[in-house]
Amino acid sequence: MKVDLFDFELPTERIALRPARPRDAAKMLVVDGQTPFQDRGVRDLPSLLEAGDVLVFNDTRVIPAQLEGRRGEAKIGVTLHKRVDLRRWQAFIRNAKRVREGDQLVFGGGVTAIAEQRHKDGSFTLAFEGGEPVEVLLDRAGTMPLPPYIAGKRQTDAQDRSDYQTMFATEDGAVAAPTAALHFTPELVQTIDEAGIGRETLTLHVGAGTFLPVKAEDTDDHDMHSEIGRIDAQTADRLNSVRSAGGRLIAVGTTSLRLLESATGEDGIIRPFAGETDIFITPGYEFRAVDGLMTNFHLPKSTLMMLVSALMGRERMLEAYAHAIANNYRFYSYGDSSLLLP
Repeated sequence: MKVDLFDFELPTERIALRPARPRDAAKMLVVDGQTPFQDRGVRDLPSLLEAGDVLVFNDTRVIPAQLEGRRGEAKIGVTLHKRVDLRRWQAFIRNAKRVREGDQLVFGGGVTAIAEQRHKDGSFTLAFEGGEPVEVLLDRAGTMPLPPYIAGKRQTDAQDRSDYQTMFATEDGAVAAPTAALHFTPELVQTIDEAGIGRETLTLHVGAGTFLPVKAEDTDDHDMHSEIGRIDAQTADRLNSVRSAGGRLIAVGTTSLRLLESATGEDGIIRPFAGETDIFITPGYEFRAVDGLMTNFHLPKSTLMMLVSALMGRERMLEAYAHAIANNYRFYSYGDSSLLLP
């Protein structure tokens, strides 16, 4: 399909630079297959689902993966993308033309890394030096990797260390937040539990590739980034039991959705999963695992705009986004939410 089919005009003032406070005070647009759009709030979520439904969260934790440093006298910026092993990460480098394989990169706090290998997409494999765990080095030298549409408008600050982290975050490894879950608070979760709605977690370490623009003119020509995910056997069994009993699986975020779909066979059975996924969901895709999606509002012509269009229909989603813009919804990572029920 032509990428331009997923384009829309978004006024810059609709881009949220800070989250709602409290988190669950955000608005939520409810979109289903038939009825008019409903302007609701995130706190209404328990009343919009049914007892026996299950919300599936991503428990990945964002690490301070943005680094500023030098290669010799040249200033560079580094965004870690994907872990290779205990000491090596694949990374995107700003001013990468000044970096050659074998160069030492020097960051704050005495943190250094060697640019081992340049890849076809322009990224590098970096090998961090020293004996300390890389996570300790990042805590010393790194900052939270805010999306470019936020970082381009204001400085990252200490507040982002907590704002850009979900309450479910336990597994270190993401360089972007699973932002749909940023709206949840302990109070909202308690209400969800009291309503008989279940909760499960899986892990998908979101990579910086999620912000890369689709440069191809046709979706068939786009190379999707890969990310590392895990669903254990016990979780898979419980999720299958929910569906067998007639309950719905509602993915909280496109990251949860993509991992669930990656782990599900043509028979509709969710299986344990551990490894990389580069699943690219576009209109025409037959969903196997999920029955709904809670997600924020996405960028024009992005892979995530294509995903929600696959779930709900392209024209329906373009109408929903036009409604959201006209009704002052806030967009992107720190913005408002939507509940999609095909």
